[in-house]
Order: sequence, then C-alpha cells, then structure tokens
Amino acid sequence: MKIKNFAMLAGVAGLLAACGGSTIVEPADLNDQRVYFAFDSSEISDEARDNLLGQSLYMKNHGDVKIQIAGNCDERGSTEYNLALGARRANAAKEVLVNDGIDPARISTISYGKERPLVQGTGEEVWKWNRNATTTVK
Repeated sequence: MKIKNFAMLAGVAGLLAACGGSTIVEPADLNDQRVYFAFDSSEISDEARDNLLGQSLYMKNHGDVKIQIAGNCDERGSTEYNLALGARRANAAKEVLVNDGIDPARISTISYGKERPLVQGTGEEVWKWNRNATTTVK
C-alpha cells in the first residue's frame, strides 16, 4: 500500500511540474525592470505578469518606493499611434500592480512610443526588445 501511495504522489508531482507554474521573484532593484509585449499588443503575458508581481512584492516590502512605468514601442507605425500604444502598455503594467494591492498614487506612467528604443536597428530581433514597459524608481 505504501508503494502505491508513493507512486500516486510521484505522479501528482510530475503532473504539477509538467503544468509549470508561476515564478514570482522579488527583484533586488526596480530600476530598469522590463516586461515585453507582442507586436501591436498591450496584453500582459504570463511571463510579464510574473515579473510585475515580483515588482509588486518589492513595493509591498518597500512602502516608500514610488515608480514610473514607461511604455515603449518598436519603430513601426506612426508617432501618434506608438504614443497611444506605449500608454496602453504602461497602463496595462500598472493595472497588474494595482490589482495586486499597490496604491495607484505610487505609480506614474508615461509613453515614449518609438522615441527611445532600447536597441538600435531594424528587424524582429531588434524590435522585440523595443516593445516593452520599463519600470524606474522615482
């Protein structure tokens, strides 16, 4: 009977490992924390959510910290379109933190659109890094 229970527990553990799971890690510092977005999207991915929840944990443990989240885009699209998309990205990131209990007064947002690329150049290998929301401590 003990072997059967052990086998069942091992099976459950294997199933949980195969399903993956959230990895929430509090960063040592919030400056230059980035979450990345798909092309033409402000949807928060699971990986981005885990990163933001780690940032939230940091803010809960450091009650005096205020941050700014800057939304950024790749070079494609008009200046106006990318400013609006950058704002949606910054606000989507802020929403995760607020929904996790962070006071919205501690978080400001700004959009730089395509004006402050993280990586210079053209092509998907560059653009994927420029589609982000970047957190800095204020």
